Amino acid sequence: MKIELLNISKRFQHEWIFKNLSYEFSSTKKYAILGSNGSGKSTLLQIIAANISPSEGEIRFQLNGNIIPADRFFTHISICAPYLELIEEFTFQEIIDFHFQFKKYQPGTTSKQLLELSTLEKYKNRVYKTFSSGMKQRVKLILSLLSDTSVLLLDEPCTNLDAAGITWYHEMIEIWTTNRLVIVSSNQPQEYEFSEYHIQLADFK
Repeated sequence: MKIELLNISKRFQHEWIFKNLSYEFSSTKKYAILGSNGSGKSTLLQIIAANISPSEGEIRFQLNGNIIPADRFFTHISICAPYLELIEEFTFQEIIDFHFQFKKYQPGTTSKQLLELSTLEKYKNRVYKTFSSGMKQRVKLILSLLSDTSVLLLDEPCTNLDAAGITWYHEMIEIWTTNRLVIVSSNQPQEYEFSEYHIQLADFK
């Protein structure tokens, strides 16, 4: 998988969030999008996910040399972000079953293994809206990690996680991202310390 950002810029009304950003993301590498609050990290991640369009410039998606249309790129990604909500009235098990109607499991994994890895197996029949904020974040993370996608997008992935949750996050990253393109949007080193390449949005103002 290759994602190319070609001189992209984004503005909201008259304010430019970032300008003239060109970059290339390649498979199996790990990247971090860095910047202060309000710098446009989440916006850039949403552009990479093809959920919103840049104001200027172009983004290209390629797999094995073939262009992927932007409106089909969603099949190749899994994403975890604070602003993405799950169905509050579902139980944890129902959320899993629903999610994997649209995504495939990582090879060799099952619903049972996902529950075990989440450490929330005993809550599988509890309604999601009763989960604590940290438990909800674990659910979002484990769904994205165990989805069989070549690209993993993580926006502030340790939001609401305690120290044990952050340790769990790093263990899961090490196991489930070996052959994936990973892009983390963050300003907290504990969320992206495994990344090899950093994009400083302050360089594109």
